[in-house]
Amino acid sequence: MNKKLIIYTDGGARNNPGPAGIGAVLMDETGKIIAEISEYIGSATNNQAEYKAVIAALAKAKELGATELEFFLDSELVVKQLNREYRVKDKDLAPLFVRIYNSTLGFKKVTFTHVPREKNKEADRLVNLAIDKGMGN
Repeated sequence: MNKKLIIYTDGGARNNPGPAGIGAVLMDETGKIIAEISEYIGSATNNQAEYKAVIAALAKAKELGATELEFFLDSELVVKQLNREYRVKDKDLAPLFVRIYNSTLGFKKVTFTHVPREKNKEADRLVNLAIDKGMGN
């Protein structure tokens, strides 16, 4: 049985590095939201937060029994790294990249696609919600 999920993820840091949060929206193929992630992750860079959002979404997708994942991110750099078009040169991102790579092996198919920021508003909202909450706002 194939269970495909459409996943929008985002990560962000205020002041880069600074207080950071992750957000993800997981939908079934009809576009119905079946899970959301909004989490404060402490101090991180924008890219670290982007990676951690993908890691959290992969774990949630596994929990939901998905077999195929279609990721959409507004970070072109992270998408190109995950698609192995760019090398991961940042020593702090390398272990996160390996975690994502290893996690994707548990699925039949995983794709990463870049989308403009305006197509990722919901995940972005969850990031800001997490940061505000984490900072006590």
